[in-house]
Amino acid sequence: MEIKVAEYKDFERIAHLHAHNWQRHYQGILEQDYLDNEALQDCLLIWQTRLTNPPYNQHILLLEANDRLLGFICAFGNHDVEKGTMIDALHVSPDYQGQGLGKWLIKAMLEWVEHYFPEHGIYLEVAEKNQSALDFYEHIGGQSTLIKTWQAPSGYQLLEKVFTWPSSQVMLQAVS
Repeated sequence: MEIKVAEYKDFERIAHLHAHNWQRHYQGILEQDYLDNEALQDCLLIWQTRLTNPPYNQHILLLEANDRLLGFICAFGNHDVEKGTMIDALHVSPDYQGQGLGKWLIKAMLEWVEHYFPEHGIYLEVAEKNQSALDFYEHIGGQSTLIKTWQAPSGYQLLEKVFTWPSSQVMLQAVS
């Protein structure tokens, strides 16, 4: 297995994994018609856009084995003045979940954060009904500090929890 920085040519693979995981984990949370008919197109547009002209503070890493995408992580360094770097997406292929790959991706991303944005915390946002993600982030020491409303695709408004870590070092200790 190897971790590499995403390139434009990777956007379709990233989008397919993202949409597949949403279809799996957001059943009963997002509208089924959206998941079945629109999620993939939305993900293709998101990842193509992000990889066409990425902002300086965006970093996307892929985890691959034999040219197969096993997972990816996307972060925006120092995205929020108070909370710091935002992990915007972390997805692992269902066939490989529970094997520590999410932690491996987080560790690799934290190296980048430590190099470019070392003086701030880390945060991420998770749909309140996505129990498997909530359990994972609680397990790695995330503190649920806030509940906010997410303007989800297809017009839904969902509650989401904001998890924070005071520094990349604290998060790194939790995933090591």
